[in-house]
Amino acid sequence: MGFIDKAIDAFRFKDTIIYKENSELQDKYNALKKLVEEYPNNKNLLKQLYIVKKGLEGENEIAYQLKKAHIGMYVLRDMKFKYEDLTAQIDYIVITPVYIYYIECKNLIGNITVTEKGDFIKETIINDKKSKIGMYSPLRQVEAQREVIRKIWENKISSVKKLFASKKFDFYRRVLVVAANHETILNTKNAPTDIKHKVLRADALVRQIEYEFEHRNKDDYLETKKGMEEIANTYINLSVKEKINYYDFYKEKFCNNKAISFNNDLKERLILFRKNRASEMKIPAYYIFTNDELDKLVELSPKAIE
Repeated sequence: MGFIDKAIDAFRFKDTIIYKENSELQDKYNALKKLVEEYPNNKNLLKQLYIVKKGLEGENEIAYQLKKAHIGMYVLRDMKFKYEDLTAQIDYIVITPVYIYYIECKNLIGNITVTEKGDFIKETIINDKKSKIGMYSPLRQVEAQREVIRKIWENKISSVKKLFASKKFDFYRRVLVVAANHETILNTKNAPTDIKHKVLRADALVRQIEYEFEHRNKDDYLETKKGMEEIANTYINLSVKEKINYYDFYKEKFCNNKAISFNNDLKERLILFRKNRASEMKIPAYYIFTNDELDKLVELSPKAIE
């Protein structure tokens, strides 16, 4: 870096601005906490509160780490997008002077190993017994979310720009998976090279972003503070705005006997469906859907594919 570059860098905007801070998990947590006070012995509420609390702690840990960065960035938390019948929920969008990061937060209990094939294996210890299970790749998950953003972006630009700029779309819009649980051991020793730097612990997040910033292409344009704010506003304008009353949602779902019976029955039917489909296709059951996805299906009880 030359003298002029150093002089410019000294006056460059370097703060972290949390531009959108509210999250769906916080809304869920507030609603569940209120309901638990009213129904203190409801096991379903207590279980759901625990799950949501862990997820919220993970998101908060990432926000805490990002505030330590010193390169200048705008941060958007819990963003939702929709393109035709596709949807994307991104835990964090981080806009830096060069790159934009889409971050998937995982606050998992247990250790995670990424194999030489890029598969994710979760290891937990229950009653002094080790248990290893495969899990759906969170990296593929956030890459799929990036594709939804790409489709929205390509739908709004000219054909000429699409022809030339779309080739660099992934390069400047990067994906990261962050394990936010301090106790999680992340083993990526044998992971493919192109995955190793995309899957990391929360305490390594800022270091990775700063490393990529410092090793950027020399001819990369450095976005200004105003420019980053404009990009942040574009994402906000493109996002889906929805306000769900989670107090009513969880009360209806977990606080009457009919709802509890329906949820238990639905879960059993989904487990049987997963087992039969996995047997038919001769693949592991978690390839159909994971336990986390199973719980989400029971929680939301969707009425249609959309």
